Amino acid sequence: MTRKRRRLMILGLCALGIGTATALTLTAFQDNLVFFRSPSDIAREAPRDGRAFRLGGLVEAGSLTRETAADGRPAARFRVTDGPHTITVTYAGVLPDLFREGQGVVALGRLTPDGGFRASEVLARHDETYMPPEVADALRRSGHWNPSQGAAPPAATWNTAPRSTRAGG
Repeated sequence: MTRKRRRLMILGLCALGIGTATALTLTAFQDNLVFFRSPSDIAREAPRDGRAFRLGGLVEAGSLTRETAADGRPAARFRVTDGPHTITVTYAGVLPDLFREGQGVVALGRLTPDGGFRASEVLARHDETYMPPEVADALRRSGHWNPSQGAAPPAATWNTAPRSTRAGG
């Protein structure tokens, strides 16, 4: 075997190894990706069954109910809206201190068979002026907020769709 042929073989094996490592990394990374969706995105196209994703929007005023689960843990049920669509969220655990009705929220979880959303984690805003970037983008896309016109209007003014068009709620 000549030196040139041996070098080409080593180079080919290195390329094969790097390609395999890259493919395995991308496959593992894809399984761990968590996408953001608004209630309107879910109404338009529901994610695959069992796929975790982030649901973002505003907590609908008057929708929060607190309960105690059978195991004694605190539980909450509330609706997240982006205006035209609403999804009912259930969460077992302590809600963040900054969680409020009418404020932005991002919840990590999965859709339930009845069209609701079971959250495993709930993230709330940071202060009066903060809105998660994903929520702001969803509000701009749905036409409920134009940032050049100032702060986002209160969530209560967005629910203009008839109740029958709302998902899971």
